[in-house]
Amino acid sequence: MRVRCLTATASVCLVSPDTAPDFFLHLTPELWESLWLTLKLAFCSTVLLIVGVIPLAWWLARGKGAWVMVLETALCLPIVLPPTVIGFYLLVLFSPDHPLGQGWIRLTGDTLAFSFSGLIIGSILYSLPYAMQPVVAAFRSVEKSYLDAGINLGASPWRAFLRIQLPMSMRGIAVGAILSFAHTMGEFGVVMMLGGSIPGRTKVASIALYDEAQKLNYTTAHTFAALLLGIAFVVLLAANRLQRAVAA
Repeated sequence: MRVRCLTATASVCLVSPDTAPDFFLHLTPELWESLWLTLKLAFCSTVLLIVGVIPLAWWLARGKGAWVMVLETALCLPIVLPPTVIGFYLLVLFSPDHPLGQGWIRLTGDTLAFSFSGLIIGSILYSLPYAMQPVVAAFRSVEKSYLDAGINLGASPWRAFLRIQLPMSMRGIAVGAILSFAHTMGEFGVVMMLGGSIPGRTKVASIALYDEAQKLNYTTAHTFAALLLGIAFVVLLAANRLQRAVAA
């Protein structure tokens, strides 16, 4: 009996790193790979979003006229549109039959549809309003008199933006980054239409969870769903704390 126990203990201790994920939370390496792909997608999309959103939000915050409201409304359409609508039109645009898809194939040798690059573009468009709205609100909350005072003291408009506007809006920018990250992690319809379910390439966590439920692996699905729930809660908790700090 003692020999059997020692043998079993040794077999557990000698598990290689490649097989270790099978024993952690009873999740397969494929599920961990899908979670890593999701975090990678959310990080890349968020970084690119914030870089592009800051000048866009500044333009919208300072713009006047009806066209500003029309443009801002158009950019916020992903909030109310079914994700499959966005995914469908992007799938059409990214297809080799469309000039955009053809140009990408000539440039990279790969298709945009059913690729990680295509998922990044789709995620940026789908999460754009979640990153943009907090930044626009933060820019609008800064009194123009502060910028005017900086310019009157000899600062250029660009320097006034970097030294006054941007630091005073940093918490709003952080909220936009956190919300866009969390929103990208929860995507389903866009990534399903645009990327399908290719392991290691386009199979993100939401698709992997759906596949486990389809295979009736409810125990694994429960564990994976609970893990995603915990990550989402922590991310949103950070966003709420920042929003309270901004309001204070």
